[in-house]
Amino acid sequence: MSTGRVTVVDHPLVQHKLTYLRDKNRSTKGFRQILNEIGMLLAYEVTRDLPLEPVTIETPLQPMQGQQIQGKKLVLAPILRAGVGFLDGMLSLVPSARVAHIGLYRDPETLEAVEYYFKAPSDLADRTVLVLDPMLATANSAIAALDRLKARGASDLRFVCLLAAPEGLAKFQAAHPDVPVWTAAIDSHLNDHGYIVPGLGDAGDRMYGTR
Repeated sequence: MSTGRVTVVDHPLVQHKLTYLRDKNRSTKGFRQILNEIGMLLAYEVTRDLPLEPVTIETPLQPMQGQQIQGKKLVLAPILRAGVGFLDGMLSLVPSARVAHIGLYRDPETLEAVEYYFKAPSDLADRTVLVLDPMLATANSAIAALDRLKARGASDLRFVCLLAAPEGLAKFQAAHPDVPVWTAAIDSHLNDHGYIVPGLGDAGDRMYGTR
């Protein structure tokens, strides 16, 4: 389902696995595995419109013209820590993708994003960049990540998350109206601590078994 520049991936497998992730009794191992699987499914959706170019190959029977993805390899840019949960699933579909890392944490008092690490390919301007973070809550981290990537020359950007809050979506779209969003669900609201409700808790803590 697509509304404006936001696509809610309502594929039955995605929704089924999302319900499993929301369950507070899901183990750390199970949470990591399912998040990885959803990452693969979301990668399939977010890359659906990548441009193709013809290429001539030879099958065991004869030459033919096939199709391959046009341009330089994708960049997958997870926002640390939780964004890494999508990475292996997406790399299993696009193993030649480059990987950028964006280290941000949320200040518990102000809820603002604080950067502590950034490493990315030098030619971001020539590549499609998928920015990965399971939760689009306050949107502060997502906006900071996109600001940083754009400052490094990236222009073809797509944001992929598991859950979004309406408040975060509105703030994100006001700051970066040119960047489309793919999400598995748009939940009800943010609580007083900036968590998505009903949500699934803190994705990073649930992935790594921390509190």
